[in-house]
Amino acid sequence: MKQLTHDSTILLVGGGTWGCSTALELARRGYKNITVLDSSPIPSPISAGNDVNKIMEEGFPSSTDSDEDYVWNRMHQLATNKWKRDSVYRPFYHPTGFVMAASQDDARHEVDSYIKSCQHKVRLLSTPEEFRSTMPEGILIGDFPGWKGFFQETGAGWVFARGALEAAYHEATRLGVQFVTGESKGKVARLLYDSENVIGAQTVDGTKHRADQTILCAGANSDQLFDFERQLRPTAWTLAHIQMTDEERKLWKDLPVLFNVNSGFFMEPDAQKGELKFVDEHPGYCNFIKDPETGEEMSIPFAKHQIPIQSEQKAREFLRQTVPQIADRPFSFARICWDADTPDRVFLIDHHPKYKSLVLAVGGSGDGFMMMPAVGVAIADELEGILELKLKKGFRWRPETAVGRNWRDTQNRWGGGGDVRDFQKVDEWTHIRESVAA
Repeated sequence: MKQLTHDSTILLVGGGTWGCSTALELARRGYKNITVLDSSPIPSPISAGNDVNKIMEEGFPSSTDSDEDYVWNRMHQLATNKWKRDSVYRPFYHPTGFVMAASQDDARHEVDSYIKSCQHKVRLLSTPEEFRSTMPEGILIGDFPGWKGFFQETGAGWVFARGALEAAYHEATRLGVQFVTGESKGKVARLLYDSENVIGAQTVDGTKHRADQTILCAGANSDQLFDFERQLRPTAWTLAHIQMTDEERKLWKDLPVLFNVNSGFFMEPDAQKGELKFVDEHPGYCNFIKDPETGEEMSIPFAKHQIPIQSEQKAREFLRQTVPQIADRPFSFARICWDADTPDRVFLIDHHPKYKSLVLAVGGSGDGFMMMPAVGVAIADELEGILELKLKKGFRWRPETAVGRNWRDTQNRWGGGGDVRDFQKVDEWTHIRESVAA
């Protein structure tokens, strides 16, 4: 393997959240020959980061962390610093506060654990009146059946996801990163190997992009390009939008995030279209099929700008509990949103032990966007061999954790029917007008 220099050729497979943040970080560090490949123009309509908003929780130092907690808190700290101070990311963080609750006994410990570890002041909530008091009068008029939780007024909020993704892409481009996109020119068909290493990737049009270092950061599609020994489970969630009136947009501006670990969450309407995004909470969907070669169960991602009727019903149930005045309005948009779960839901950011010129940057496990700026730093540090030891240990290549893995494990997620859902068993989907904008 060639020694890494600022003139080394670096190839990123995947131009989503992690691809753009890493390309930006590397360009800022002075690397001159960076190419990013993606099947769609940036931001891709199927990228999980191409979204109106994502929850953001700030990190804080702690001297009592276990190794696992340290990794989580350290990445939160790095991300928080970027969201608050970095000129590219700062405009997109909205520290509006955070309401978290559970409405079923099986998940109350999740809320209790958050309260115990939180370094910010919280106000406990246990009655409908107390939940309603967290937002302007006339918004939360639901009955909040069985809800118990808290209001954290500082240290949390949301980020404008698409805006941050586009800003990172444009700044990386300005700094000289080359983005090659499209179903022919940008879509990777396979990685390229010599006798000992990965030497780049070949796109659908037959072009061979050779590189000194290759970074595989293709999200839920990564395991179609490389054998992760079952460390990645492509998992999808469902989201929908409702169109708000001009009057509602004014009233609902700057709301805290409302999140029930059993039923769903929403944030304020987006500034561009005035649509309210909301999510029904569940352990996720997989598209389960049998591997034709091994017979093992696997999950194959696909794009769809509709959601199962089952999710629509659960989403409307969440709205009826909180904001029933809009619960029966037609959806203006919906889609499924893919990520990839590792067995322990900790990121996988590491050089492959056999292919030393291949860096794997995968396994967002539902937290990949919140950590977007910090992930770019971590991947660049791993490439340079300077990733701090506790993070390196946490993010290591660890196929031993996937031995005998149960791909229907809920992985400490709640809601829905309490199980991982199967797209193969979906009988009916919504019929919202197809759109390519998230």
